[in-house]
Amino acid sequence: MSGKGCEDKKMMKYKWLLAALVFFTLPLAGASYYPVRLDDPSAVYLTAKKFSVRGDGIADDSDAIQSAIDQVQATRGQGIVFIPEGRYRISRTIYVWPGVRVIGYGAHRPVFVLGENTPGFQHGIGYMVLFAGGRPDPLHAARAGHRRRPRVAMEGTVPLNKEVPDANPGTFYSAMSNIDFEIRDGNPAAVGIRFHVAQHCFLTHMDFHIGSGLAALHDIGNEAEDLHFYGGQYGIMTRKPSPGWQFTLLDSTFEGQRVAAIKEHEAGLTLIHDEFRNVPAAISIDPGYAEELWVKDSRFENISGPAVTISNEKNPKTEINLEGILCDHVPVFAVLRESGRKISGPGAIYRVTVFSHGLTIPDLGQPAKIQTSFQSAALTTLPPRGPSVIPDLPARDTWVNLRSLGVKGDGVTDDTAAIQKAIEEHPTLYIPSGRYVVSDTIRLKPNTVLIGLHPSTTQFDILDSTPGFQGPGAPKPLLETPQGGTNIVTGIGLYTNGINSRAVGAMWMAGKDSLMDDVRFLGGHGTNNADGTRINPYNSTHTADPDPRRRWDSQYPSLWITNGGGGTFADIWTPDTFAQAGLYISNTSTEGHVYELSSEHHVRNEAVLRHASNWEIYALQTEEEWGEGPFALPLEIDDSSNITIANYHSYRVVGSYQPFPYAVRVSRSENIRFRNLHVYSDSKVSFDNSVFDSSYGVEVRQRELAALTISGKRPTAQHQHAHIVLASGTKVEKLCDDFFNISGAAVDGEGRLYFVDAHRQRIYRWSQKTQEAVIVRDHPLEPVQLAFDKAGDLMVVSYAGNGTVYSFRPDAPADSIALIKPIPAAPRARMSPVLPVDYWRNENDFVQAVSAPKPYQYISPDRTTFIPAGEDFVNGALYYGTKMADVLRAFSLAKAGQGKPFYVTDESQEKTYSASVKPDGTLYDLKLFTEEGGESVAQDAAGNVYLAAGNIYVYDPSGKKIDEIDVPERPIDLIFGGKDGRTLFILTHRSLYTVHTKMVQK
Repeated sequence: MSGKGCEDKKMMKYKWLLAALVFFTLPLAGASYYPVRLDDPSAVYLTAKKFSVRGDGIADDSDAIQSAIDQVQATRGQGIVFIPEGRYRISRTIYVWPGVRVIGYGAHRPVFVLGENTPGFQHGIGYMVLFAGGRPDPLHAARAGHRRRPRVAMEGTVPLNKEVPDANPGTFYSAMSNIDFEIRDGNPAAVGIRFHVAQHCFLTHMDFHIGSGLAALHDIGNEAEDLHFYGGQYGIMTRKPSPGWQFTLLDSTFEGQRVAAIKEHEAGLTLIHDEFRNVPAAISIDPGYAEELWVKDSRFENISGPAVTISNEKNPKTEINLEGILCDHVPVFAVLRESGRKISGPGAIYRVTVFSHGLTIPDLGQPAKIQTSFQSAALTTLPPRGPSVIPDLPARDTWVNLRSLGVKGDGVTDDTAAIQKAIEEHPTLYIPSGRYVVSDTIRLKPNTVLIGLHPSTTQFDILDSTPGFQGPGAPKPLLETPQGGTNIVTGIGLYTNGINSRAVGAMWMAGKDSLMDDVRFLGGHGTNNADGTRINPYNSTHTADPDPRRRWDSQYPSLWITNGGGGTFADIWTPDTFAQAGLYISNTSTEGHVYELSSEHHVRNEAVLRHASNWEIYALQTEEEWGEGPFALPLEIDDSSNITIANYHSYRVVGSYQPFPYAVRVSRSENIRFRNLHVYSDSKVSFDNSVFDSSYGVEVRQRELAALTISGKRPTAQHQHAHIVLASGTKVEKLCDDFFNISGAAVDGEGRLYFVDAHRQRIYRWSQKTQEAVIVRDHPLEPVQLAFDKAGDLMVVSYAGNGTVYSFRPDAPADSIALIKPIPAAPRARMSPVLPVDYWRNENDFVQAVSAPKPYQYISPDRTTFIPAGEDFVNGALYYGTKMADVLRAFSLAKAGQGKPFYVTDESQEKTYSASVKPDGTLYDLKLFTEEGGESVAQDAAGNVYLAAGNIYVYDPSGKKIDEIDVPERPIDLIFGGKDGRTLFILTHRSLYTVHTKMVQK
């Protein structure tokens, strides 16, 4: 070994010993973020007088803590529990109900302690604290118990509990802050917190001394700041958050985990300014899973194994990007799990400028390719740690309680003048829970700091029809910051209500050192009444507010950053349907940083950047509801430059029915960097394209991308390749258009095409003779899928009722319809099963799910054909109000040919499989065919496979891609037909296309 190698080994050993010494001398509690008691008349304080709590680390305080949390839920529905400093031993799972925030205070942080060998924490998994999805109602449970389906006890609850549901996509505002956790010896299954929550929930300012335990956090959600993890097998073990959004972790550290700092999959991890020290692995993605991982300005130190382990490496859903990473004694920066490929550092100390792995488009118009990029440089010394992403608040002894200045916050009194006077006289204001009614703009001074602790119970409200906010007229903000200010606004809600057409939630003109954190723009989903109950945002038809005077899209943007505004924006939720947009950034080149912002349920735009430069927007999440958002363009970027959008999730809800062309529109802009772009929907109308550049008319069809850069330069024309599978001289031809949303294609014995426009309840036949789509049926029978039997009977799978399948002869009278009843499944060797060609799965369980036998079958009138179906179809099961049975959700069905492989595509996980088919229609022996998935699959007589996945990609039977067929619109359904079987019919949402192939379809 060389002298340098010996020196490196000695230095590594020295650093490990030093790190161990530091670890074992760490204090058992971090510096308290709230060193003084904050007065809030609406809060519950955990005191010995009221709850018989001891806080000595010896007595069991579980019941006392739970009683305090229960009191908030029982009396107000939501609110704050304050925990004074002390050591609180717990012996069972503590439940935090939705909307409850548990906050520690005192000269030292309070500590929740799991004593040595606590029963229930030795095997499997055991939670000290579980954030719940609701509090059981014992009286209601007793009344309805004989009717309610029995619940299964949730693993990890101690003792096992059948009544408490886990946190879920509707769990909002719950949080914990300034409380440390300590797991003592003899608790190998212990986990500090289960945190499977949704928007506006967080964990902040906490140390986790995991010791003998399993992990600090399991199944996390939304956002966390200033967390520090010591010891344990893992710091964090997690999977996809409950609503499918990202998880963002800021300003946090991991130290001394025995297996990995983070073990995860599909978590959408957004890690900013975090540190990983003295661990075998920093981030390990579970085998077989994809991930959207974005790590920025972070540190890896003394990591013995690969810092990052990447799985599912050949799949487009795997989107990995790390930038600005400092490494000290990290020999292997990353490893690709399946291939074993290692990416090693250039020295003992180095900087990674860029590490990127996944589907990459270098610029508009260029081909997409899965690739790995690694740009690094050796360093001689490790630079000092940079400043925190989230700056600290002013000294706590400078905070002035707003209520002490005569402000009422009672939801009735006009507090405008009193609040404005307080701002003029005091730079830092603490705002207890309350509804502070204002009738004019609240204008902050350049150094004003507003501090609340719960944005759903601490809010500034403009009442409906407030005179100064009526219009039409110029924008009038509820809250306004001055240009260049260093303002901080945290922990409050801003509510412009629904009849104030000039209103802006916040007009933000403060400078680059300003901060908005934990702010909710109220209105729409998740808005609560004063008693904690949820406001209903819809009328009976889901098309407007219950009050017709409260019009959607009738106000200016909620958060409008403009006129040189900038700064940091973290944990923001803005789903106010009355606003023009949730986030609007205009006329500014001041640098800005956005971390974990949910903008949802708007009518036109979720987020807009117009004349904006120098912004980083990380973990932006948008959601389009079917009532208000069918025509919403989530993200619009116009005349802007130097913008990075990373870990963006753009989602359309499962009940969506209106197709929309793209998730992002860019115009007249340059250096727009997308990193980890995730565009999706479990509905049948996801966005046709992820990005559209209107300046050059270029579409990006790929919905999953690790990297796309829009330079602003004119795209170069791509070379047209010679086709292998198409007939000589042929090209894709549009037959007709002006449909709403077509799919469900089938061909009859003569090769004639039939298809469905489900929204218009029409079944069409394409007439080759007259060159038009002829209506075969248009009665209100809700057709979705079609299949022919050998005798020419058309079987129709319907959305109507429970398990509805009917049949008719296409040329028979309109009243000639026969219902087909489901019968128990059985092998039917002489019949042809008709099966979905595509599936949508929210979990990574495609092979197991699609190969499960179906208990029912629908037999065609001539008894040659059958459609297998599950319990969910036969019983009409609903998923968030929508039927999602496979035979309904698929874009089409296809007959399984005897002895031929049947191809099915996984639209969600972007994979396609070949399978064999049993006599009862069950798929088996599924084998991965290609790491590409889409909406439809068809096969020609030569065994070539045509996959609709943005374009049409053609594979030979071995899985080698041999051709690509360009279609002007996104294809969603493919089927061969025509008299000779060579015509490939291509259905898009609005149009029907055709192209002639060389291969004859049997």
